[in-house]
Amino acid sequence: MIEKTVGGRRLSSSGRGPWLRLALLTACFLLGVFLGQVLSARVGTEAAEELDRYLHGYFSLPFPPETGGMAVLSTLAVYFRYPLLAFLLGFASVGAVLLPALTAAYGFFLSFSVCCFTAAFGRSGVLLALAVFGLRCLVTLPCYFCVAVPALEKSAALAALSLNRGGRAAPPAYGRPWWLRCGAVCGVLTAGVLAELLTGPRLLAWTLQWIFR
Repeated sequence: MIEKTVGGRRLSSSGRGPWLRLALLTACFLLGVFLGQVLSARVGTEAAEELDRYLHGYFSLPFPPETGGMAVLSTLAVYFRYPLLAFLLGFASVGAVLLPALTAAYGFFLSFSVCCFTAAFGRSGVLLALAVFGLRCLVTLPCYFCVAVPALEKSAALAALSLNRGGRAAPPAYGRPWWLRCGAVCGVLTAGVLAELLTGPRLLAWTLQWIFR
């Protein structure tokens, strides 16, 4: 902790650390969103037409296809992949570089996917993207940043420790707050997965019915 005196009062600079890391990761995420929009505009109409054909074929089925365990595994992967990667990078010094890159990639792929829906269906694509990504983003985005911000602190501490061998850099502490935070995130993500499995197919079918009516 670094302290300084201003007007006779001691202020700690450590309290600003999480906000600075959050601002950095948010900027990386927004950069990825911007790049996703730029690239999606250059893809052309082929991807939009392919998506349109796929969704028309999906809607032509009497019911959404049952995939059983594969649907569960796929939904688990979608919800846990970015928070889990952020968690693991918190144990590696390279995470100080890879976490901002991962955050930018998260924003890029999310933005690119949404833009593909809007390119295929216009204004109706916004509603369709909301049906597909709405609940997912509502759950995974806060969970990701909840893990990524402290993970960036710990990976940066590991990087400083590796660069200052024999110095005064202290190793990061993975104490009870870290594990409680990760446990809470896992619980929220699991609840999101269950909600997605129960409501996602019906919400998507209703949205497609409204678009193609």
